[in-house]
Amino acid sequence: MDYRRFGDTILVRIDKDEEILTEMKKVALRENVKLAEVNALAALSEMTVALYDVPNRKFIPNHVDGPLEVTSLHGNINTMNGEYYTHIHCSAGNAEGTVFGGHLVSAVVSGTCEMFIRVIDGTVDRFRDEEVTGLNLWKFE
Repeated sequence: MDYRRFGDTILVRIDKDEEILTEMKKVALRENVKLAEVNALAALSEMTVALYDVPNRKFIPNHVDGPLEVTSLHGNINTMNGEYYTHIHCSAGNAEGTVFGGHLVSAVVSGTCEMFIRVIDGTVDRFRDEEVTGLNLWKFE
């Protein structure tokens, strides 16, 4: 992985066999990112995405082996209880054109990943919504 910062935007190159969320966290911690928008393109050897089952309050994982081409990877970096937190969704297609997607759990790069992290001046923490959804929601104070 390597990256460069240009003002409020960080361009990240994640390399073959590296895991996207792991490398993104390294950059965010090094650059002290507390709030940001994330977008990326990539080729993957495998990924795990999940669907959140609201009534049962649990994630249902779906592991997909590649090769896969990311059609969309977007989300955000923020904090929960003042600590690094991220919420990323990803969809990727295989050679037959079947697309899989959901909440990104892990993704291993097969070629490269080109990521844009647009840092936003501010902070938005999260709280656990125990009463309604069981999700970690944005908390605006």
